[in-house]
Amino acid sequence: MTVTPPTQGAESYVVGVDFGTLSGRAVVVRVRDGEEVGSAVHAYPHGVIDRELPGTGRILPPDWALQHPEDWREVLRTAVPAAVAVGGVDPAAVIGIATDFTACTVLPVRADGTPLAETALGDRPHAWPKLWKHHAAQDQADRINHLAHQRAEKWISRYGGRISAEWQYAKALQVLEEDPGVYAATERWIEAADWIVWQLAGVETRNTCTAGYKGIHQDGHYPSEDYLAALHPDFADFARTRLEHPLSPLGARAGSLTPQAAAWTGLPEGIAVATGNVDAHVAAPAARAVENGRLLAIMGTSTCHVVNGATLADVPGICGVVDGGIVEGAYGYEAGQSAVGDIFAWWLSQGVPADYLAEAEATGEDLHRLLTRKIADQPVGGHGLIALDWMNGNRSTLVDHHLSGVIVGLTLATRPEEIYRALLEATAYGTRTIVDALEQGGVPVTEFIVTGGLKKNALLMQIYADVLRRPVSLAESAQGPALGSAIHAAVAAGAHPDVRTAAAAMGRVQRGAYRPDTARADAYDELYAEYRLLHEHFGTGPDKQLHRLRRLRNAALSRNSEV
Repeated sequence: MTVTPPTQGAESYVVGVDFGTLSGRAVVVRVRDGEEVGSAVHAYPHGVIDRELPGTGRILPPDWALQHPEDWREVLRTAVPAAVAVGGVDPAAVIGIATDFTACTVLPVRADGTPLAETALGDRPHAWPKLWKHHAAQDQADRINHLAHQRAEKWISRYGGRISAEWQYAKALQVLEEDPGVYAATERWIEAADWIVWQLAGVETRNTCTAGYKGIHQDGHYPSEDYLAALHPDFADFARTRLEHPLSPLGARAGSLTPQAAAWTGLPEGIAVATGNVDAHVAAPAARAVENGRLLAIMGTSTCHVVNGATLADVPGICGVVDGGIVEGAYGYEAGQSAVGDIFAWWLSQGVPADYLAEAEATGEDLHRLLTRKIADQPVGGHGLIALDWMNGNRSTLVDHHLSGVIVGLTLATRPEEIYRALLEATAYGTRTIVDALEQGGVPVTEFIVTGGLKKNALLMQIYADVLRRPVSLAESAQGPALGSAIHAAVAAGAHPDVRTAAAAMGRVQRGAYRPDTARADAYDELYAEYRLLHEHFGTGPDKQLHRLRRLRNAALSRNSEV
């Protein structure tokens, strides 16, 4: 079916849908200039499933994180029509829709796309989608890395030397080894980014972004069957039978909106559905960060860092480099931190005493504002603390999810707001580690741009500017990934010739919103040196204390689980 475009002179619109960790959000965007005319958010009723499998009473082991596919469909049914209604847009004026997803969020499905979680296997945890923050496959990731280096596999250097427990292969190997029945029933192993497009367009597609960064697809190939068989004999045909599919470039048209999906969303049947994408990478055009050297930090529950480079370089500890992984014609580099906003939220839920809660209620402040006000004027280093930002493991540059958080320098005089500031600073130190690794590896960083919910924290942004010793620019959209998806929808619908052109017309950024202060930056250089000492001791040193503590905890808790 083809769709008749709006009459000449009439405005046309696109819809972008961002599937995050806790909710999905939709925006309606004017194609001409990127104006966001309507938005809506739908919180996932099941949220992050990390304690008990829904409807079964089965207790999950430590480090598990699952999601419910019906929560994702419900975003299409609720957030999309709500955003169109808020924008006052005639659905007939919408010419395309695009989506992005947290990654690597992956699920086992039947050949027709039916999630195994929605079949008779639904009472088995491994049948459910594994969220990006599912870290229970670290042992499998360790073996994947060891074997790759032992065999001198060419592709391992493209991932900074280590494949993450968050990615496709470690999670799939965990399914095979812990529940062979579910693995045998898995006819396709698919990123949620591609699965949701399957729901919209009715056809399976695979995108270059998730295949390259999370699926070890390099130079036109997945890892060899010989290598996979060496991991486990029954894993030999994993890529060929469960992953292999022609890859679609970003911004391509994956298909047309099906009648069923049109009924869900209230959009016209037959409009363009864009190829799937990752929430971090899709945000680059929304922030006009597609040119080489412009590093975009997507800061929310975690942070993902993406930057384009002109040449191919091997950068130790990054998440990956993919030709065309962000935009065509450039090498896209990815790195990240597994927890950022989650760390701040953890402290607010654990470390704020009753009198602070009462004060916040009396002043009408949220806890972030309260703690920021109390600590903003303290001189750099005045709390005497250093923290490691590893409460959810380390994604870059150590790629080790058996690591955990550390705070040193605590005294009986330490105040809650001082720990809060130390945690803010720890995430900035983690980002500086990543920026240093990129530049030392031959990937220049000419600008640091932030998008995501944390950009509204002025203290945090100033700390980043001071720690990095460089200006911090801000993407103007409050919904960077959703706007980025909308930009890709415009390209898929033919309204703009390519993503770069669409980004220039529809993206927005405030350059140099925060600038470093020389005196504070000098003080942070000294603190960063202390952070690096802790980083090396706990992260790469011979004493694997954090690993031992994790094993002891997991052994104790696993005795009560039912997987």
